[in-house]
Amino acid sequence: MKPSARGELEITDLNRMYLEEGTLQVDRLGRGCAWLDAGMPDSLMQAGTFVQTIQSRQGMLVGSPAEVAFRNKFITADQLREHAKKMGKTELGRLLRELADS
Repeated sequence: MKPSARGELEITDLNRMYLEEGTLQVDRLGRGCAWLDAGMPDSLMQAGTFVQTIQSRQGMLVGSPAEVAFRNKFITADQLREHAKKMGKTELGRLLRELADS
């Protein structure tokens, strides 16, 4: 792929490549899902602010494989605590410990 006139790699171009190959699969994103553009510094900052807002106001983690694994019972609370311990005293570590203890 080559960058667009805007100097970015475009998801639309990638989707078109998959469509032409016959390998494109589409899933509709349900309510509560958001597509965040993070291709440029300003949009990356906006995406980070959005994620921070969701996490702080709703107390939900965004994009945490450890949380998903725990909620789907792929890992135990003790395993989640061990993972959280690796995060140290970060906000993510604190949220994972709270989840494990809930």
